[in-house]
Amino acid sequence: MSSSLELLERLGLQPFRPRPPWWGPDLQTLRDTLRPDVLPERTSTRLELALGPSSQGRGGSLLAWLDPPAADAGCGRPMALVLVLHGLGGSSEAEGVRRLGWCLNRAGFAVLRLNMRGAGQGRELASGTYAARCSSDLAPALEQARQLAAGQSLLAVGLSLGGTVLLNAVLDGVAALDGLALVSSPLDLAHCSATISSPRNRLYERWLLGRLRQQTLNDRPQPGEELAERLSRVASIRAFDDLITAPRWGYSSVEDYYQQASPLPRLLAPELAKQASLPPTLVVQALDDPWVPADAALTLALGPPLEVVLSPGGGHNGFHAPGGCWSDQLVRCWLEQRLGSSVC
Repeated sequence: MSSSLELLERLGLQPFRPRPPWWGPDLQTLRDTLRPDVLPERTSTRLELALGPSSQGRGGSLLAWLDPPAADAGCGRPMALVLVLHGLGGSSEAEGVRRLGWCLNRAGFAVLRLNMRGAGQGRELASGTYAARCSSDLAPALEQARQLAAGQSLLAVGLSLGGTVLLNAVLDGVAALDGLALVSSPLDLAHCSATISSPRNRLYERWLLGRLRQQTLNDRPQPGEELAERLSRVASIRAFDDLITAPRWGYSSVEDYYQQASPLPRLLAPELAKQASLPPTLVVQALDDPWVPADAALTLALGPPLEVVLSPGGGHNGFHAPGGCWSDQLVRCWLEQRLGSSVC
């Protein structure tokens, strides 16, 4: 925890404190669903980022929304472009994605909110579904994002599984980022799958499965009757990954998928190899996260290029504090520091 406090002090931030009445990990996790923030209307540019061939089919596009800096941000041009990626069952319209985007827009960043394959309004643009390691999809999208950055820095933030996807893309060598932040992101998929299937998380898992089933049933072409019937009987995230995710992405089994798509083993690889592949990377993790166990983050060796902030509270992608979302402010300040800014 001392290293976390040192980083917060360097950024001029206080440790996380919960905002009443959102006490405890579950209320922190559910707050965006129970009481979403009222965000200003934005003028966003719709973009379709072309995909190359993959195991999910040929062609297609990923839908993204480009949000310019806020009018009162006080900058003539964006400080940098930040790609923001949603989590499992989410989309570019998710509450946490939009709120983080607005926080960054107010600081002078342009934000690219990307939908993974099969997510949100991009459902019609590409068949199939995404996975924790879908670097073949991310490669062309990130290349086009680099072009959109127009010579400025390209940064990225992943919320929950979105962070896992981005981290895997970096480790696979398909993402040349100038900085990467992960908030509540799974690093050990097998452990996370077992945790979300625990009795205390039964309602969470049921909610997630409902979203994943609907995404799959909305596929084009639609799943056949046999697959749809088997999908209706899936009762866990692990069973969904065994039926849908692993075979669609070419893994021999769900165990193979969890092993190959978990970033933790590669993060624990020798320091030289890690430095060669990772940009400056921030990991933000709550010790009381009910979905993503903190064990993986606790095993990470600290030091450049990896920085870890462990918070006693915050739930899963919650961090609702008296002044707003604490993790949004942390990510903003950390990204500004990457650019040499002294705004924080």
